[in-house]
Amino acid sequence: MAKKIAVLPGDGIGPEVTGEAVKVLERLRQDFGLNIEMEAAPVGGTAYDLHRHPLPEATLSLARQADAVLLGAVGGLQYDTLPRELRPERALLGLRAELQLFANLRPAILYPQLASASSLKPEIVAGLDLLIVRELTGDIYFGEPRGVRTLANGEREGYNTMKYAEHEVERVARVAFDAARKRSKKLCSVEKANVLETSGLWREVVVRVAKDYADVELSHMYVDNAAMQLVRAPKQFDVIVTGNIFGDILSDEAAMLTGSIGMLPSASLDTRNKGMYEPIHGSAPDIAGKGIANPLATILSVAMMLRYTLNEAGLAERVEQAVSKVLDQGLRTGDIYTENTKKVGTKAMGDAVVQAL
Repeated sequence: MAKKIAVLPGDGIGPEVTGEAVKVLERLRQDFGLNIEMEAAPVGGTAYDLHRHPLPEATLSLARQADAVLLGAVGGLQYDTLPRELRPERALLGLRAELQLFANLRPAILYPQLASASSLKPEIVAGLDLLIVRELTGDIYFGEPRGVRTLANGEREGYNTMKYAEHEVERVARVAFDAARKRSKKLCSVEKANVLETSGLWREVVVRVAKDYADVELSHMYVDNAAMQLVRAPKQFDVIVTGNIFGDILSDEAAMLTGSIGMLPSASLDTRNKGMYEPIHGSAPDIAGKGIANPLATILSVAMMLRYTLNEAGLAERVEQAVSKVLDQGLRTGDIYTENTKKVGTKAMGDAVVQAL
């Protein structure tokens, strides 16, 4: 029976990069026996323009029925004046919550061909291969109460609630420990337990779960130190597990270690490995429509989909090897371009990956 993939291109460069990833999936379907069917739907600002809501019921229904979701990006300056509940970003939060996608896996891998494109010295980042496991459906992004209120003196005050229940911490910790077990058996839990009660509970639960993973070396680090260490000595890390807001920030920081945020894929999984797969970059409205966006993060997100949801590890490796081969050929989009390489656009890069398959 064919696996169903919901394709949600979104806004800005989303349709451009998603289109190249779909070409890869189509080639895998035609030539390598991948049994899938794909159906597209609007999301984010595009959906608001069509249906006056960033996550229409038809789109949400398609995502629920699908085995996996391929997402482009959402957002645009023209939507910033909308009420918060109608902004494109609410579609992301809605999909994560409705599909119960609690574990976000964000690998940061520096391809050796791109060592010179990193903002750090090659000797610091060469060989970098780390995985950030970010809890995705709790923390301050979802905590209630939240809002803006007027105080007795007439001044307005914004407030959000940071909170985690034990079961939320335990399930994402187990995902991280399982991932570490398959890699170098090292896990660093990142929080702020010296200041935040939420983080204190986080650490207690992670330590408790660690008893079931005696073969994994567990360490702890405060988030401010972790941010510094990612720049100072990133290769000390293998797997990092952290909460929603800390993971959001640290994974974007880790992206720049690899040369470009345009190279990093992500997977957001539920308890059964149904996933939403997306590049971690945003909609980049400043370059939308110009045909110059880097599609490799989206294509590598397809590789993660093949590995985690579709159980096609061989095809996942084939896609990753194709990306590496294209980089060996010296092809670069503008974000990773350096002297003595060949600058190409979005479509040409996607076509080259398809050819390299």
